[in-house]
Amino acid sequence: MRPQSEGSFGQKLDLFRSKLKQILNRKHPLFKLADSIDWAGFDQEFGAMFCEDFGRPALSTRLMVGLHYLRAAYDESDESAVERFLENPYWQYFCGFEYFQHEFPCDPSSMVRWRKRIGEKGFEKLLSETISVAERKGLFTSKEIQKVNVDTTVQEKAIAFPTDSRLYHKMRRRLVKAARHRGVALRQTFERMSKRSLLKQSRYAHAKQMRRARAEVRKLRIYLGRVMRDIRRKVEKPDEEILYLLALAERLFQQKREDSNKLYSIHAPEVECISKGKAHKRYEFGCKVSVATTSKNNWIVGIQALHGNPYDGHTMPEALKQIERVTGVKPEFAFCDRGYRGAEKCVTETQIIFKKYKHFSQSMFRWLKRRAAIEPIIGHLKHTNGMDRNHLLGQIGDKHNALMAGSGRNLRKLLRAFFLFQKFWRLLIQNMKIQIVHNPPLQGF
Repeated sequence: MRPQSEGSFGQKLDLFRSKLKQILNRKHPLFKLADSIDWAGFDQEFGAMFCEDFGRPALSTRLMVGLHYLRAAYDESDESAVERFLENPYWQYFCGFEYFQHEFPCDPSSMVRWRKRIGEKGFEKLLSETISVAERKGLFTSKEIQKVNVDTTVQEKAIAFPTDSRLYHKMRRRLVKAARHRGVALRQTFERMSKRSLLKQSRYAHAKQMRRARAEVRKLRIYLGRVMRDIRRKVEKPDEEILYLLALAERLFQQKREDSNKLYSIHAPEVECISKGKAHKRYEFGCKVSVATTSKNNWIVGIQALHGNPYDGHTMPEALKQIERVTGVKPEFAFCDRGYRGAEKCVTETQIIFKKYKHFSQSMFRWLKRRAAIEPIIGHLKHTNGMDRNHLLGQIGDKHNALMAGSGRNLRKLLRAFFLFQKFWRLLIQNMKIQIVHNPPLQGF
């Protein structure tokens, strides 16, 4: 069924308890932000994704949207977001509760299912609402979108550093586990021998005895091949999971060092190896992410995960389309680095600027120089909004995590703006009191 309305979800009338509105500080940034978001718009947008008359009522849309906003803003996991909700009254008010709650509002797995239901377009709606709140509060104008900064980065996946020995060992264990689950008696599992070879290989490599280390890697590959062939002989009608695991194992077994489209993780086969030319981190394993911010105040107006390791210049048309979907405005100028050479041939309505020209005015020179302002924003996305290590499953998890990180970054800017506004008025009133004390008004006037 459709989600329960905001007023009826968990709001039992209690005459012996005070409401959160009567307890909390109304000047708190999170309290102000909760009253500024258009929650009814989310109900209208996401309510159509649920059936009308069957099943029990779904969880409140405001609860789920609020938890995802807070999860992204404070870099929490699903489990820690639900736990922190239980002990923070401001979080509870933000999620639409009138009274303080003493029980978990939902199971963390409900957040996973809700993300799958709303999809990528739903998270673009969450990002768009943060821009709308800033516009309603006078912190953002549509004129700012005329000039945007665009850049790409890498969103790393939560995987161990890929080595041939570890991949062979893990793939063999997955195949053995699947065979045991189906009652297939293998001739030999190589559990003890594979574990010993993996340990020897790491020790030999640490001691720079590379010939011995390579010999142990060959042993691990042989063990994997024997298990693969044994399963193919004994499973006459393999199901979909066995076929998928065998295809992964064959892909791993056949790949060479110089091959492209290699397998770097067993549980996340979509992971790609991306080199961005960093001295401290030569290779990163995950997916490329395109980020677009306003040139003036660094509001994130577009962010999306891109698979297949595309050339930066080829990502520009889709980045501009997303900006138009999120904000409703098409930018006139897009400032980027020289990695976007050739993007001007793919885009006609927006002027792509990646280097200086002699005919530029001083104003345009300053805007181009400000392109570097997107770099610290990418750093904040990674270190304060959870984009440095993605734990969500699959390619759709990469897209969801990137969009949540962008929404969380805008949310932190809103909270900081509310806090600074409150601090400004507090200092102004304090200075006025000091001036009145030192300069009292004249008598008779």
